[in-house]
Amino acid sequence: MDKLYDLVIIGSGPAGMAAAIYAERALLKTVVLEKTGVSGGQIINSLELDNYPGLPGISGYEWGVNVRAHAEKTGARFVTDEVTEILDLGERKEVVGKKERYLTKAVFVATGANARLLGVPGERELTGKGVSYCATCDGAFFKNQTVAVVGGGDIALDDALYLARICKKVWLIHRRDALRGVRILQEKVFNTPNIEILWDSTVSRVNGTDEVTSIDIRNVKTAETTTLSVQGLFLAVGMIPNTDGIAGLPALDAAGYIQAGEDCVTEIPGIFAGGDVRVKKLRQVSTAVADGANAVTSVSEYLLTLS
Repeated sequence: MDKLYDLVIIGSGPAGMAAAIYAERALLKTVVLEKTGVSGGQIINSLELDNYPGLPGISGYEWGVNVRAHAEKTGARFVTDEVTEILDLGERKEVVGKKERYLTKAVFVATGANARLLGVPGERELTGKGVSYCATCDGAFFKNQTVAVVGGGDIALDDALYLARICKKVWLIHRRDALRGVRILQEKVFNTPNIEILWDSTVSRVNGTDEVTSIDIRNVKTAETTTLSVQGLFLAVGMIPNTDGIAGLPALDAAGYIQAGEDCVTEIPGIFAGGDVRVKKLRQVSTAVADGANAVTSVSEYLLTLS
């Protein structure tokens, strides 16, 4: 550890790569640490990234490749290493990886979050081929078709209402006999004609070869199984922020997200957080990229305060 960085970026998803581009343009000595050696984050598994401005129809993988190339063109350095701890040494931070230790003035945590999986047959195989974890990302692909949403909380109800404006029919599948979302959302769901709720039910299998054709539904009270014809399956059973396994992070909320505002500033001076890993309303590629830009602005302002 013989080098002092201005900024260590942990994670190479949209937030991390945007931060790398902005950091290089700000002439900050920067390194991006990525756990797997593959850049792009969750979006690389999407067949189409159709709501990113100016790039309609681009695949998530292609977008990730392009942004990585952009970052490298600006001079960004990427290192494959898994971070296990961040040490706060005052005006210096030490990022501890499994391979190396990195001394830096500032840290940007952009480790992202992963959708909670159902863990049923066909789910992984058909992800991006009808199985989706983001209604606002992929809903437009199912215009005038029949889809299902799994979940009973606020996000599931929001997703069902959003999809009901686009799709012919929306099945809302919930494992309990009462919804958990706020009452106003429940009332909207109950009063939307093309949303139908399947109570006490879970998805036991996703069917299809190249695309989703149907799902198997199991009633948890009777154990009866039925098959429902759908073209899309939207899972809204929660997200898991990638904060486990890293010691020394700033304060987390009850769900494990890092507490940071739009400026990506956390409670610990010199440690910033953005993208899907921070507390926020909307988790999209566009909002993650914005976090990367905002974070570097905050980092630059912070560096000016150091002696």
